[in-house]
Amino acid sequence: MSAHEFEFSSIDGTPLKLADFAGKSVLIVNTASECGSTPQYAGLQALWEKYKDRGLIVLGVPSNDFGGQEPGTEDEIAAFCRANYNVSFPMSAKNAVLGDAAHPFYRWVLAEVGEVAAPKWNFHKYLIDGSGALVGNFGTKITPEDAELVAAIEHALSVSQASSSTS
Repeated sequence: MSAHEFEFSSIDGTPLKLADFAGKSVLIVNTASECGSTPQYAGLQALWEKYKDRGLIVLGVPSNDFGGQEPGTEDEIAAFCRANYNVSFPMSAKNAVLGDAAHPFYRWVLAEVGEVAAPKWNFHKYLIDGSGALVGNFGTKITPEDAELVAAIEHALSVSQASSSTS
């Protein structure tokens, strides 16, 4: 099983199939608008702008699972992200990321890696490579600018580019 088997609804309600990102690296981040880590949106937008032409997709997944810090509707979340952080990367509809109600992608991550990979707070990041494999798991304290995350993205993109150039 790979991440490409999962589908989210976009923040505007259209299907958002991870299979559509085959061959690209995807950084999936559970987000919240009223969190102390909310300024990470700026770094996520910067990653998106820097790497999208090389094949990185940043996917924000709003969630209200931690401290009720994403209480808004999809329209309110989208407006907040645009107004405050100029977010232009894809965003899903609001989803649970913990427990039995968690989106199937998040349940798959736990099945793949175990409880250690469960998001512990908002802005937890998962890096998926071009084949749909989970290749990175980064907690909230690893910011979008963190050298560890940037190195993992660079590596995933170089592997994806090498694979596509030999195909």
